[in-house]
Amino acid sequence: MMKPTLPSLLLAASLAALPPAHAEQADKDQPVVLDADRITVDDARKLHVLEGNVQLVRGTLVIRTARLVVAQDADGFQKAVASGGANGLAHFRQKREGRDEHVEGEAERIEHDARNEKTELFGRARIKSGLDEVSGNYISYDGRNENYVVAGAAGKQERVHAVIQPRKADAKPAADPLKPRQE
Repeated sequence: MMKPTLPSLLLAASLAALPPAHAEQADKDQPVVLDADRITVDDARKLHVLEGNVQLVRGTLVIRTARLVVAQDADGFQKAVASGGANGLAHFRQKREGRDEHVEGEAERIEHDARNEKTELFGRARIKSGLDEVSGNYISYDGRNENYVVAGAAGKQERVHAVIQPRKADAKPAADPLKPRQE
């Protein structure tokens, strides 16, 4: 097994953008801690494959999966695919910025394209944020426009399920616990 170099392991840090927007901003400044049964690094092709009980931790972000593949293009943008894991699902969990709640999700396969800021979840897909939850066979999240598309399984009469909590019209956004108070 090759010993990965620090720059090549940092490529895997691109997964910090995997969960939907509003993630804890302080996470991007945290170190990436990787654990796996096997890591294969191809620096020439800028390809990294982590296999077997994969866990990636960066600040409040935790990704658990059976296999994680990260590729980097010539411009330095990464594409990542997490697949498998417990019950055949890849899982992620991350604290939301300025709130005392987490975003968590799971799917058979989770793909993230950093260049386009797009994350797609395939097969038994579910995302939960606070008390809100959405599930279906496919979830696509556009980080630039902050919108979701959720679809059921074609031909299986599977429907999309969502639970959306009411919001108070006069509710103020939660205070950012990392920002100093001004008095």
